Amino acid sequence: MTTLLRAALVVAAVAVLLLALLWVFQRRLIYLPDRAAPPPAGTVVPGARDVTFTTRDGLELAAWHVPGRRDVTVLVMGGNAGNRLHRAPLASALAAHGLGVLLMDYRGYGGNPGTPDEEGLLRDALAARDWLGGRRVVYFGESLGAAVATRLAMERPPHGLLLRSPFTDLAAAGQVNYPFLPVRPLLRDRFPVAEQIRRVRAPVVVVYGTADTIVPARLSRTVAEAAGATVVEMDGAGHNDLEMLNGPALINAVLDLASRPG
Repeated sequence: MTTLLRAALVVAAVAVLLLALLWVFQRRLIYLPDRAAPPPAGTVVPGARDVTFTTRDGLELAAWHVPGRRDVTVLVMGGNAGNRLHRAPLASALAAHGLGVLLMDYRGYGGNPGTPDEEGLLRDALAARDWLGGRRVVYFGESLGAAVATRLAMERPPHGLLLRSPFTDLAAAGQVNYPFLPVRPLLRDRFPVAEQIRRVRAPVVVVYGTADTIVPARLSRTVAEAAGATVVEMDGAGHNDLEMLNGPALINAVLDLASRPG
């Protein structure tokens, strides 16, 4: 065997090993939970309380509920990182306008049991929606949570759906962040937002920042076009900028959805 052939076989073996590791451990790159249990709700958001609900596969999940003066509750589905503590400023801003808020955490996040994956996150969102019962609900999905909120809206139509920094599907967002990897054929979790949003029967608002480097604006615009959505473009805003968490334009977009008849 020539030295050149031997080297080629070594390179091929290393490549196969790396791809196998990516297949096995890919969810550790997708889901980045803060697993620590947050402090009691009332110590962070005035009037909030700790609640729990149980998923169809038997997981008891903790969440924060802020009762509101109005007849609409906002169900917040966060992104792939952090936990409900990091969305407390959003809950406070919405509650200041009289809206009820349910800050849920997925399995594996915020002290909750379980390991996150695409179907598991849907079960978590369904359990949160069931806990809210007959209330009128606006779904608020942030980044990866926009995919969860879209899938939930297909099964349980909301009063309104707000997607903050949505991607067309997970592979498109993954290719942006890992440009040298064959992301699409490797992915086990798909989250096909642009495909699913066409089947949602509710008013949709899409909010995105023009300087977002994690989920580029072009992906969010494509989702908005597929949904026939109202668009709120945040000029110069990045994915994790404070104005994308509780800025006035974002809060006003939620208030607009909540105020619509229906």
